[in-house]
Amino acid sequence: MDIDGHEFIKHRSIHFVEFHPDPNQAQTAALLLADVEGIMRVDPIDAHHLQVTYHIMDITLEQIEVGLTSMGLHIDNRLLYRLIRALHYYTEENQRAVRGCTKGNPNCTRNIFAKRYQSIDHHCRDHRPEHWRKYL
Repeated sequence: MDIDGHEFIKHRSIHFVEFHPDPNQAQTAALLLADVEGIMRVDPIDAHHLQVTYHIMDITLEQIEVGLTSMGLHIDNRLLYRLIRALHYYTEENQRAVRGCTKGNPNCTRNIFAKRYQSIDHHCRDHRPEHWRKYL
């Protein structure tokens, strides 16, 4: 499996509530997310609907939505949207876990490559005994 494969690039919709002091929450969210690492594309569809494309090994939908709500934006919490979000959260965390990326670890891609590097036998090129290596 290629780590840059299409199964790790997600296209999601984020819906905002209609009654909010900011009448154009989608545009505000697009401006906030424009420079975030892992987010490839942000398109405001209308004033309350945002389309986001991102790589789940860098960022998840849950992290995006937590960031938006912490900035004062209000995500629509109707039952249908909550169910869809819960399904996305679950599938994304499972995909990340399969690749060795645990929840709450923002830099899991680097850890995956580090584990791979450590598992390869590099054949020690230093022919001195182990106890002599500490002296130099």
